[in-house]
Amino acid sequence: MSDPRSIGIFDSGVGGLTVVRAVLDLVPGEPVLYFGDTARAPYGPRAVDEIRAFAREVAAYLLGRDVKMLVVACNAIESNAIEDLSERANVPLVGVIEPGVRAALRATRNGRVGVIGTEATIASGAYDRAVAAENGGVELRSAACPAFVPHVERGDTTSPELMSAARGYLAPMREAGVDTLILGCTHYPLLSGLLQRVMGPDVVLVSSAEETAKDVYAGLLDGGLLRDDASPPEHEFLCSGDPGSFRALAARFLGPEAAGVRAQSVQPAPVSER
Repeated sequence: MSDPRSIGIFDSGVGGLTVVRAVLDLVPGEPVLYFGDTARAPYGPRAVDEIRAFAREVAAYLLGRDVKMLVVACNAIESNAIEDLSERANVPLVGVIEPGVRAALRATRNGRVGVIGTEATIASGAYDRAVAAENGGVELRSAACPAFVPHVERGDTTSPELMSAARGYLAPMREAGVDTLILGCTHYPLLSGLLQRVMGPDVVLVSSAEETAKDVYAGLLDGGLLRDDASPPEHEFLCSGDPGSFRALAARFLGPEAAGVRAQSVQPAPVSER
């Protein structure tokens, strides 16, 4: 059996391309259909109901394109809308939070784990709930790092200003003796060098992008959804905003694979009855 359909991956912007990169590294023969909702990004400052509505709209578009798997490559979407999406998806659904948490719990040696993310993700408590569901005995320290995403999108991963911000955000975790740090935003793998420098060489950094890709691999294999074709896969990259701006940022996150980008609008989602 061979399933030639694409893997649908979406995010509020370009950060989810780190998940695409990790997926392509593990299953290079699989086609990817990516949607970045750049016209309405960032989702972080928005109300929960708005985030849920946007997520339903993008998911409905991808499902309408007959994707064989739906990957929520955005912590803000998953932490606020995953239940909505689970009810509507008729294909395997993979997120970024649980894979990262499972990896962190395996990696920690002293039971003190940290997670950094956007303000919306940290405020949602999604990581706290995921850790409690897996292992209530682990101590989780959380920190919102609002300066990180703008720096990454400007191409800055090394400046003194960014280093100073990182030291400030992470000081409480260093003082608490955290030995494992979850990068709870898909932009943050691009800061792994800086974060390792701040936290020290003995702290394990867990990339949600890499761990999510492992779940995608397992889901394709277990579900008999792998594409069995020697020809190169055709990827498609869509955004709701300006394709030129998206393409410039995508080159930093993914490389030449994201050369072909086009604009795509989505239909408004129906109003929730809940």
